[in-house]
Amino acid sequence: MTNQTVRPEKTIELTKKDRLAVAWRRTFIQANWNYERMHNVGFAYQMAPVVRKLYKTKEEQSQAMQRHLEFVNTHPYLYGPINGVVLALEEQKANGADIPDQTIQGVKIGMMGPLAGVGDPIFWGTLRPVLGAFAASLALSGSGLGPIIFFLAWNMIRFGFTWYTQELGYRSGTEITKDLSGGILQKITTVASILGMFIMGVLVPRWTSMNFPAVLSSVKVDSADMVNFSQLAEEANNNALTADTLRDITMQIQNGMSLTDVNVQTLQDVLNQLLPGLMPLLLTFLSIWLLRKNVSAITIILGIFVLGILMYSLGIMA
Repeated sequence: MTNQTVRPEKTIELTKKDRLAVAWRRTFIQANWNYERMHNVGFAYQMAPVVRKLYKTKEEQSQAMQRHLEFVNTHPYLYGPINGVVLALEEQKANGADIPDQTIQGVKIGMMGPLAGVGDPIFWGTLRPVLGAFAASLALSGSGLGPIIFFLAWNMIRFGFTWYTQELGYRSGTEITKDLSGGILQKITTVASILGMFIMGVLVPRWTSMNFPAVLSSVKVDSADMVNFSQLAEEANNNALTADTLRDITMQIQNGMSLTDVNVQTLQDVLNQLLPGLMPLLLTFLSIWLLRKNVSAITIILGIFVLGILMYSLGIMA
């Protein structure tokens, strides 16, 4: 007679509505953050409706809630796959599978490490600055849609991402840990970082406005190299302005003839000839270098304020 492992018959199943309840409650994962066990209260709050459904007795429910009041901490938007795997394990345990409490806690601890470093470059380092820059540009142009678009887009992306990853974890169960150790998160992080830096580089000239009106040279312009506005004024006074005169004036301007009797060259003119947006780019690189040298962001901001005021008082910047 051969021994066969009898798998427990599944009698309780978590529906999509149950899993959506967990995903919605994840919005408040940091509502009761604490220094001792970090997100444990928020994690238990997520699991409360599922625990009530899976376990019928008060004792079983109490034990399940105690499991989820243990230490847990990762990026708040990367709890989706952890929740998904834990939901699958709790569902199996409620249906009779021999799954120790230590196994569930061990899965949480094993997953939260690799996931912790992924959220910052994807959400804080890429998505939020890009959406924020787009919304800020709308607001600066006088559109009230800027903050509305930011709020809606951010939360739609956040909830969509956490829901999809939770479903991925729920369907994959403990198998998802193989994907985490296979380097997929590192690849996602690298791609997100590259994309974020590319977009930030494009937006730097739009965000940062620097003008250097300091005069480098002032040269008297010969009358032959100036636009002939006197002819335009004379014909306008005599009500004899013709289309030919307007055409000639336009052609002179297009050909680069001077509009004034003095040709002034500023520092900004020289910088624009070298590379438009050069100084905002250099300022960005300087800020990044200082941050890598562990200079605090507040110090950098105050330094930029002081430098800007000093250069303005010297007439170098405007």
